[in-house]
Amino acid sequence: MINASERVIFDPAGTWYHPNLPERNDVHFGMTDAAVDFYVDYHSRVTYRTIIQEITVSPEVAALALARAKAYGAVPKGQCTRSITAILRGLPGFESIPSTWFPNKASKAFGELPGVTTRTVYDDDPDKNTGFIEAYGI
Repeated sequence: MINASERVIFDPAGTWYHPNLPERNDVHFGMTDAAVDFYVDYHSRVTYRTIIQEITVSPEVAALALARAKAYGAVPKGQCTRSITAILRGLPGFESIPSTWFPNKASKAFGELPGVTTRTVYDDDPDKNTGFIEAYGI
């Protein structure tokens, strides 16, 4: 998630969507608290946990992150981590993030940045998550 002049989620090669939230090139707009909760719940289920890593940055860095995510374009399957690390490496303070295809490697490097907080979300939702959109009145 990028919280700049607008709050978006860059979900490269992702499968998440909501019919009331516009998306362009893997950037999802209108990310209210309820939409973020839905996004996390969609990804967290009995067989998957969601790791949330957050860091506070200056408004200038947030604006640059937003611009880079919007400019990146739609991401092909299998290149999600590669796209995220490419965006991050171009931001002040994130130069140490390696260019990688591997989510665990990227998560470890991000988690080592000063000021990063990490939490894990567990859920007992079943693997089949159809019907989730109807459960969230976004």
